[in-house]
Amino acid sequence: MTTTAKAFAAHSAHEPLAPFSFQRRNLQPDDVAIDILFCGVCHSDLHQARSEWEGTEYPCVPGHEIVGKVTGVGSDVTKYKVGDLVGVGCMVDSCGVCPSCQENEEQYCTGTGFVGTYNGPDKHLGGHTFGGYSDHIIVKESFVLRIDHDEKDLAAVAPLLCAGITTYSPLKHWGAGPGKKVGVVGLGGLGHMGVKIAAALGAEVTVFTTSPGKRDDAIKLGAKDVIISKEADQMEAAAGSFDFILDTVAAPHDLDALLTCLKRDGTLCLIGVPETPHPSPNVGNLIFARRALAGSLIGGIAETQEMLDFCHQHGLTADIELIPIQKIDEAYDRMVKSDVKYRFSIDMTSLKAA
Repeated sequence: MTTTAKAFAAHSAHEPLAPFSFQRRNLQPDDVAIDILFCGVCHSDLHQARSEWEGTEYPCVPGHEIVGKVTGVGSDVTKYKVGDLVGVGCMVDSCGVCPSCQENEEQYCTGTGFVGTYNGPDKHLGGHTFGGYSDHIIVKESFVLRIDHDEKDLAAVAPLLCAGITTYSPLKHWGAGPGKKVGVVGLGGLGHMGVKIAAALGAEVTVFTTSPGKRDDAIKLGAKDVIISKEADQMEAAAGSFDFILDTVAAPHDLDALLTCLKRDGTLCLIGVPETPHPSPNVGNLIFARRALAGSLIGGIAETQEMLDFCHQHGLTADIELIPIQKIDEAYDRMVKSDVKYRFSIDMTSLKAA
């Protein structure tokens, strides 16, 4: 027996999101049923809803930064019970048997590919998956995450399920910590979490931004310094000084200016996905200092739990603006203008008024 979910959905790339009802699967033995309390708004949601990336299937119910309360568990579930606070991130399944899955890196699944929380293949009901802009969700136990933060902080915890893990994973992988000089490019939804996490890991953090007005915020978030990247003298002064630079910007830009700021053996890691490609960097910038240009995709389930535990231990949450679901299109428009500090989070009780 299926259950009816209430949601907001995009029905085309050009229509506002609107109320929508659909069926969730019945509870399987290894499933957890979750009432959704808050859902963060990721720039990926906008890209998918407005078909700025290829492959959007409509109706599209976005949302992969989900925090809620367990309302039911399948007969084989052992990690969760009714009433637990839990999270769901960008994935709800993977093949489970390929090398990446076996090494707890499900985001790089080479079997079936990971199943996205929305717009992924729904192997239970057919069609595609529907995400967190809804009142409840059914998720396989192994893709559910434990939340230990206080209930009062849950709206600000939700963005950790994407923005948090997307920055934590590369910072950990490339050894950000004491004695390391780390740059974070961009101070938006991803960038502000990158600064907080890198600082909490013990790294010396510098923010690269084109906006001089963001200096004070960057320092408050944990940065030691700010470089205005459009100022050539500031960029020249930073040449050869960084161990690692995390580039969160989702628009095409000059990578050579950032590569030049790396030490020998430094790495520039891209986590923002622009609509059109970056200009190709100068190979000499890589060869003559053994620098690396890399990318990173979210994080595995085990690492996402590690990130949540780390953020709880260090008192970290996202800086959010809480909105009702009815203002989601307005929020999208403001995101395009970078008019939010620094992440929207939806109060899903607002669905009852839809």
